[in-house]
Amino acid sequence: MNIAESYSSNQLIINLSILLSQPTGISNYAHNIFPYLKSLNPTLLTANNYPDLKCYSIPSNLTPSHGTKGHFRRLVWTQLQVPRIYHELKSHLLFSPLPEAPLYSNCRFVVMSHDLIPLRFPKRFSPLTPYHRYYIPQVLQQAQHIICNSQATANDIIDFYQIPASKITPIPLAHDRTHFRYLNLPTRNYFLYIGRQDPYKNLHRLVAAFAALPNNDDYELWLAGPTDKRYTPLLQTQIAELGITHQVKFLDYVAYSELPTIINQAIALVFPSLWEGFGFPVLEAMACGTPVITSNLSSLPEVAGDAAILINPYNTAEITAAMQPIAADLALRLHLSTQGIARANQFSWEKTGLATVEVLSGYL
Repeated sequence: MNIAESYSSNQLIINLSILLSQPTGISNYAHNIFPYLKSLNPTLLTANNYPDLKCYSIPSNLTPSHGTKGHFRRLVWTQLQVPRIYHELKSHLLFSPLPEAPLYSNCRFVVMSHDLIPLRFPKRFSPLTPYHRYYIPQVLQQAQHIICNSQATANDIIDFYQIPASKITPIPLAHDRTHFRYLNLPTRNYFLYIGRQDPYKNLHRLVAAFAALPNNDDYELWLAGPTDKRYTPLLQTQIAELGITHQVKFLDYVAYSELPTIINQAIALVFPSLWEGFGFPVLEAMACGTPVITSNLSSLPEVAGDAAILINPYNTAEITAAMQPIAADLALRLHLSTQGIARANQFSWEKTGLATVEVLSGYL
């Protein structure tokens, strides 16, 4: 029996070339979503081995862990090799957990789009800008259908790429309920931010808002996420000029296993990002029962609902005004904690997976 015959009953192939051994971001989404697609009897294009699923072996050097070369190899492989695999396996549909697919290839595909932040906040000389400006719109226009993670991302796809709304289905993401949960630990004296330090994450206003807190000597601000030689020195200079160096901790990358404890013991998560496709830290903090202060822009109100304090992230005084009562009012913290846990319980990977199955089934 040749390879094509062994897969002859398969209609769907899922491209898992993005998967990392320690998943984050898009890879995390892909890792959590594909188990719920088993009912569609897919074949996984993967460098890993999943004994209970059909797998088609692909190169292992296509992931972001291999840097720019990994991304480039994946794009070339997607364009040149995926059509060959698609026809070899007699597939009817390709599902990609990121907006990458072979162009002009007679392959039918559905893709997931996570955000258009590189177009909203372009960086000079960043390869992500032409990638989002020229490649992704071609993929989205040629796709049978587009799944995205929020209505905010759907609106961006419509506005930036003139894709009709009828071609887009927003499906909210989720969190690991066994990992991010209330631990009944004592609250410590720090506010917490989780994420990268890119300018659109708005950390310079967060730092200024913290410095403006009355009695700020009683509190600390912990910044969890990888430091960045482009942006961290600017933040450190700002912090020194404000005289709060001893109160701001750069935790750098925090291991996944340590995150629940750090989140549970924070006074609040403060996440004043200027734009997010979804906003995992907000959902994970709410699941831990930690009060959340976040932006009233993009997808963040969709995630937080009425279980967080929403602020205008461009208004530093408004961020301070939200932090101050949470620090001082135990009853308010308890209220937000209860509301956050209830809100987080509305999200699950099962819901995400079943909604995705419903979309894909319509094109098989």
